[in-house]
Amino acid sequence: MRHSVSAFAISIALSLTAGAAFAEGPEAEVMHWWVSAGESAAIKQVADAYTAAGGVWKDNAIAGGEVAIANIISRITGGDAPTAAQMPLGKQIDDLVASGLLAPLDGPGAETGFLDNIPEVFKEAVTYDDGHVYALPINNHGHNWVWFNKSVLDAAGAKEPVTWDDLFAALDAIKAKGNAIPLAVGAQPWQLGQTFWTVLVTEGGADLYYKVNRDLDVEAVKSPEFRKVVETFIKLRDYSDEGSANREWNVAANMVITGQAGFHFMGDWAKGEYLAAGQTPGVEFGCQLLGNGDGHQNLIVASDAFIFPLDGADGLNEAQTLLATTMMSKEVQVAFNAKKGSVPARLDVDMASLDACSQEGVAALQDPNQRIAATDFLNTPDYIGAERDLAATFWADPAMTVDQFIEAYVALVETEASMR
Repeated sequence: MRHSVSAFAISIALSLTAGAAFAEGPEAEVMHWWVSAGESAAIKQVADAYTAAGGVWKDNAIAGGEVAIANIISRITGGDAPTAAQMPLGKQIDDLVASGLLAPLDGPGAETGFLDNIPEVFKEAVTYDDGHVYALPINNHGHNWVWFNKSVLDAAGAKEPVTWDDLFAALDAIKAKGNAIPLAVGAQPWQLGQTFWTVLVTEGGADLYYKVNRDLDVEAVKSPEFRKVVETFIKLRDYSDEGSANREWNVAANMVITGQAGFHFMGDWAKGEYLAAGQTPGVEFGCQLLGNGDGHQNLIVASDAFIFPLDGADGLNEAQTLLATTMMSKEVQVAFNAKKGSVPARLDVDMASLDACSQEGVAALQDPNQRIAATDFLNTPDYIGAERDLAATFWADPAMTVDQFIEAYVALVETEASMR
């Protein structure tokens, strides 16, 4: 039985709390890793809308994406699957699709107009060789943002950066002033790996990024341009603090929010923390996609997606159909992303209510010349994990040279190429 969620029902849902009393309906256990203040506020928008539409939301949040993904896959392959689960959009779900463990989402996707109104890079990622759709992107996340505390910059006499030269000048000014840590860093592999790819796409450019990650071009890794990227990445270490080891990303974001630090490299989910703290883009904090000064700014795009495991039937059950339709609705897409810091996966929604940072992200998302596919779409989880570990090792070991890093990167590219 298929359900539709009216705009009226969802608008009511967004004004209610998750604890409001509704008649019992289909129960949905939803697994995810959204536990920070901004993330919790965002997923609550979905929970409220599902509850208002007649469902019963059973929240199962697990801190840490890698830990959560391992639990999700274990539950699904072990025959104890949740109703729906968060996964990165991309190759992470390939094995689950190939094993026939996920329900197709073609029905709700077509009925809501969702599939006709998402970026082509997302549509290609969710559609498999059998022609069916197996994942629901709930947002677009830009990975390569730099966030900064405007008061810290003002106190140091630093200007807001547009280029890498601007950024290093600002970091130097804050370091000289001595009233804040120049760069807040969470020195965990996934964060450092993401920061390296941020440098690669903004300092090295889109062509180099794709040669390295999509084409697995060893000569590109050995190039002077790639060497410059590596040197730029490790130079950032000089502006971090000794307490960065294993720091969570939201703790690093809070350092900028509270003025303990000037800058932070993180995806646009970090903005949810600023918003949860009552701050406003352009007032207390700023956001920037670094470029080369000519006005062109690349945006690495990715998405949080939800998968819906089969429960023994051929397709979606009642709870899954209601939940998928709810998540695909324009109203929920806007409400969720306004809290999350990201922008809607749907491109046919009213973006007027989104803030300045989100507006910039939407513009980049809609421009094929600015939109850069995240490695989730290009590479295997093993490659992504190896790159993260290498970036973290390089960061933690001052004795490791640029030449050694490049040699190790060549090895991981060759390994990935051998798997194709």
